[in-house]
Amino acid sequence: MAGQWLLGNGGAPRGERPTAVLLAVHREDEAADTGPGTEVSLAELRRLADTDGLSVVDEVVQNRPRPDPATFVGSGKVDELAALTERTGADLVIADGELSPGQVRNLEERVGVRVVDRTALILDIFAEHARTSEGRLQVELAQIAYQLPRLRGDGRSMSRVGGGRMAGGAGMGVRGPGEMRLETQRRRLRHRATTLRRNATELARRRQRNRERRARNQVPSVAITGYTNAGKSALLNRLTGADAQVQDVLFATLDPTVRRVRVDDVLCTVTDTVGFVRHLPHQLVDAFRSTLDEVSRSDLVLHVVDASAPDALDQITTVHGVLHEIGAGDVPELLVLNKIDVTPPEWVDALQRAYPEAVPASALTGAGGNELRAALAARLRRR
Repeated sequence: MAGQWLLGNGGAPRGERPTAVLLAVHREDEAADTGPGTEVSLAELRRLADTDGLSVVDEVVQNRPRPDPATFVGSGKVDELAALTERTGADLVIADGELSPGQVRNLEERVGVRVVDRTALILDIFAEHARTSEGRLQVELAQIAYQLPRLRGDGRSMSRVGGGRMAGGAGMGVRGPGEMRLETQRRRLRHRATTLRRNATELARRRQRNRERRARNQVPSVAITGYTNAGKSALLNRLTGADAQVQDVLFATLDPTVRRVRVDDVLCTVTDTVGFVRHLPHQLVDAFRSTLDEVSRSDLVLHVVDASAPDALDQITTVHGVLHEIGAGDVPELLVLNKIDVTPPEWVDALQRAYPEAVPASALTGAGGNELRAALAARLRRR
């Protein structure tokens, strides 16, 4: 069941969707900010929660210059949050931001339900959608990186028994049966992470060998990328006749799909990659490094944009930021304004004024398909 990693062993009764309250800080100087704003960010958080099988029952927003270092939203707002969760019977609270371990602990003590942040929610969605062994490996690596600094005890049996220099001449490192539970958990997680990284390294080598083989055969590579749910997989299917999974949910694609296709007279490979999102957890970027290398080492990035999204320009900026982070900022890019069949014409015009070389298209209806293939073939010939 989705949300299990967030809820632990508790949560809603079997068969019911767990319920959540959203928690956000609205920066008082946000009017001068170039970001998407609290309303847009909360709408996306609601969508993320829905993708993870959670029902959002309410939200709490605090106006302040910056998050409170102790409780994220400040003491008074925490009291309001506690009353709201009790009244609604919510199973957990989701903060629209990354919480420190101390903030999580303080909030949970005062609110009385599980508290998670945006990063944990995204990790849970990735865990739910990973299908291949490589995808599951990468997600588990990211979860361990997130969990390690957040492990905390319950206040019992926290002293070591048998550690250090003991009577009888036993040396350092000897542990008795009372070894700290947290230390045991940390050691197991680190050992597991070491094993996963070793496996990930071998998968990365395999990907590299495949890329070298394509390069020897002089087959150019195209990486389809963009914001999550922009229609990348649908566009891949339209271009290549593939049957990549298409769902109206966030992060439907985690495992890269590679297809060989002839665009006009140019043979190339087209790879569908994981979608990006605002504040993409750095643990995921690190864990998915070998997968994201498909983008950074491609000959062309086909950047798919959901033209019908009110914040499409912000989404483009977010994707460009992630591309620079993974070393793909200098890869040539072809922008595709997808979903024009459901986009007001004036929105498409505004996006084309901002990005004159962008190609309007619809992966659903096929509109703009010939123009897209022509533009793609021209870019590949230019290579």
